[in-house]
Amino acid sequence: MTDLSPVLPVNGDRLVARLKALGQVGALPEGGVCRLALTPEDGAGRDLVVGWMRDQGLEVAIDPIGNIFGTRKGTQDGPSVMMGSHIDTVATGGLYDGNLGVLAGLEVLQALDDAKIATVHPVTVAAFTNEEGARFQPDMLGSLVHVGDLPLQDALDTISIDGTRLGDDLADIGYAGTAPLGGIKAAAYLEYHIEQGPVLEAEGTDIGVVEGVQGISWTEITLSGRASHAGATPMRLRRDAGLAAARIAHGVADIAKSIGGDMVGTVGSLRLRPNLVNVVAEMAQMTVDLRHPQEKMLAEAEARLAALVARVAEEEHVSFTRRQLARFEPVAFDGELVGRVEHTAKSLGLTTRRMFSGAGHDAQMLARTCPAAMVFVPSIAGLSHNIAEYTAPSDIANGLAVLGTLALELAGRANTPA
Repeated sequence: MTDLSPVLPVNGDRLVARLKALGQVGALPEGGVCRLALTPEDGAGRDLVVGWMRDQGLEVAIDPIGNIFGTRKGTQDGPSVMMGSHIDTVATGGLYDGNLGVLAGLEVLQALDDAKIATVHPVTVAAFTNEEGARFQPDMLGSLVHVGDLPLQDALDTISIDGTRLGDDLADIGYAGTAPLGGIKAAAYLEYHIEQGPVLEAEGTDIGVVEGVQGISWTEITLSGRASHAGATPMRLRRDAGLAAARIAHGVADIAKSIGGDMVGTVGSLRLRPNLVNVVAEMAQMTVDLRHPQEKMLAEAEARLAALVARVAEEEHVSFTRRQLARFEPVAFDGELVGRVEHTAKSLGLTTRRMFSGAGHDAQMLARTCPAAMVFVPSIAGLSHNIAEYTAPSDIANGLAVLGTLALELAGRANTPA
């Protein structure tokens, strides 16, 4: 582990202990965690985090979409230096995705208290609602509402994959807050996160300096054919929705490979009806996830997908509908703040690499209203959205030192002690 001498004496062991404690909420028998947004497990996780905030004497505010903010006052009023992420997970999640950014922010504020350091500007830790998009689409929903780019009522009326209404689920877990939307302004936003990919570990690099987030396009495709007997219906006379879906899935991979570079395409969900071994599928519903750091190339992939679906549907004699679940253009983070992340890491003796994020993050929404940047640390074997997700304590300590040092620098050390 690098011998760090951060300006702020943060405690990596305390952060790891909190990560493990939060990881017990919604823990899976085989390891990992399932804490889908606005489920009872999410509610219990929120209770734990809010309890820690209150134990630290933070001013807690919860807005109508359930975003949680814990603020440590500065000697001056005004916009906060904000750190944060999310605590909802996918169904087979790990302990670090999102949780690291929220709990690291709490650790920075605890370290300020321990060192009796007052700051000029307020410092806030945020936990945003439904970042994952696993139960409700779009992803990054809470931060999108926070910055004013998704109407509150539209968000509250969103229907989950279980058929429940978001606003009802939010009330059921006790997090339909009353704080004004967007009431806590950010002068700058820092999000500390695991890389969720293999690059940093493969290169032996300590810190990923994130320059931006690639564009994301999610589409749901429903194919309608005709159910028929699997043994008695000749291939030439079938209207097989399952076969059409398989051809589209293969085509998505071909699109990504032909565009090349940073283009990725994924069919992450596929459902058939009636889903029986001896019946030709009458319906197939699938999702396609396309991502690229350049808008032009993402739009090209979308156009190719549309053409692919239309061609396959015609050839397989099925009809189709398409529904856009999420669409976000690539985001470039604030160049000056990105440079300060890099400078801070290097000043602590850490190695760095500039990179784009392949995953979506709340930071890309906050970047619409304030300077934003991200700090990445290595993911072992590049695993995330996986129960085996892991980042070593030494790497966690490295990123925490960068976050704490830069957050204090941005907030400004006051002349009077806390």
